[in-house]
Amino acid sequence: MSTLQDILSSAGSTAGGENLNAVRRRSLRSLRPGRTPAGVVVALAASLTLSTATGVTVGLVTGSPFGRMPYRQFAAWVGEAQWSDTIPLLVSLATVMTGTLLLALAALPGRTRLVPLESADPRMVMGLTRSGLRRTLRAAAQSVDDVDKARVRLGWRNIEITVVSDAERTGPLLRQVGTAVGDRMTGLGAMCGGEVMVRLRRRGI
Repeated sequence: MSTLQDILSSAGSTAGGENLNAVRRRSLRSLRPGRTPAGVVVALAASLTLSTATGVTVGLVTGSPFGRMPYRQFAAWVGEAQWSDTIPLLVSLATVMTGTLLLALAALPGRTRLVPLESADPRMVMGLTRSGLRRTLRAAAQSVDDVDKARVRLGWRNIEITVVSDAERTGPLLRQVGTAVGDRMTGLGAMCGGEVMVRLRRRGI
């Protein structure tokens, strides 16, 4: 078992003197996905609503109809509606729920699907897909002799490598797998955080 800090201890800090944890946090913030779909929906809904409201207002003031919308009947219904009626209550609840959802999307950060990679240039942010990192680390683990198969699970707190082997001496095998995976992570500069755990599973178990 080894920590990422131990694996990257030779690097210490970046060229700009910034701590690796600080670099990782900054990279994760930069790689977070934007709220583009929600923003597009809100912008279209706001534009349509404001355009309709403007047309209806102008139609009421000038007395000319706004398209085929029965705006006078609609205005009369709005004036006679009560908060205790079913339709206004449902519309109000839907509006409140939609607003709450949009506020939650704006407040909560998106979950990045990329693993930040260390860069010598502090102005450059690079990332590797989690599936790509899993394939790379699995290939590194399977490159060790006596390893028949390997499985990689990337957690938010640790990286778990499970190898399948029938080797009699498991201690040296696990250390070799840990070294191979650590060397590959060091070469990539993957800033995953947490611990790297290597587990052994016998074939057929």
